[in-house]
Amino acid sequence: MKNVALITGASSGIGKELAIIHAEKKGDMVLIARSADKLNALKIELEQKFGIKVYVIVKDLSQREAVQEIYEELQQKGIAVEYLINNAGFGGLGQFAERDWKTDEEMIHLNIRALTALCRIFLPDMIKRNSGRILNVSSTASLMPGPLQAVYFASKAYVTSFSNALSEELSNTKVTVTALLPGATATEFGAVSGMDKTEMFKKTFPARGVAEDGYNAMMKGTLNKITGMSFYQKLTMSLIPLIPTKFIIKMVKKMQAVK
Repeated sequence: MKNVALITGASSGIGKELAIIHAEKKGDMVLIARSADKLNALKIELEQKFGIKVYVIVKDLSQREAVQEIYEELQQKGIAVEYLINNAGFGGLGQFAERDWKTDEEMIHLNIRALTALCRIFLPDMIKRNSGRILNVSSTASLMPGPLQAVYFASKAYVTSFSNALSEELSNTKVTVTALLPGATATEFGAVSGMDKTEMFKKTFPARGVAEDGYNAMMKGTLNKITGMSFYQKLTMSLIPLIPTKFIIKMVKKMQAVK
């Protein structure tokens, strides 16, 4: 396999679109998600349409041993990862003190721990080769606190901060790290998290466009790429550093209240 991209959360949404884009570039890939049926269907589609090779690993990344198992399996197969795309993640709406702790703990494991572990386990190989690109899918949620999605917003703040720090640590190499910060995107995320019933998801942007922006930013080695936002939303985001935090969190809470 050549020009291999490892894509997590590849069975739908932004992850699936990133897989299609990489296939269009004639790159091979490793697809990871929990849904065997969706992954295998995508594998057949991409291999037949683009003549590339797709290796599927069905794995729940919220499980502590998952990342090590993935790395060892790829080592045994002789598959070197050139592009690491950490897309897997989920959110959930509700008062933190009332939400199911097991669900939020799994969110932390997936959104933070698994992403960090994947970077840690594949980065040494990239540095040794002095080539490789990492795309960590964060969110515009990372730029502010998020009442009613406290854990999700905080987890994405970690992703952006962590990605930016890694980028600087790798500045003397040819390995790059990019954080993708999409706004509300038309994926299964809205329905799964409950956000589809809120003001924040009143207008969503196509997953294909978000994925294209992220993929192109990764290839350019861009530090952060904000996408999937209207002009008004972009203007509002640019003013956040100037607005008192108390006002921001009240505004976000109102936008995330179920209608």
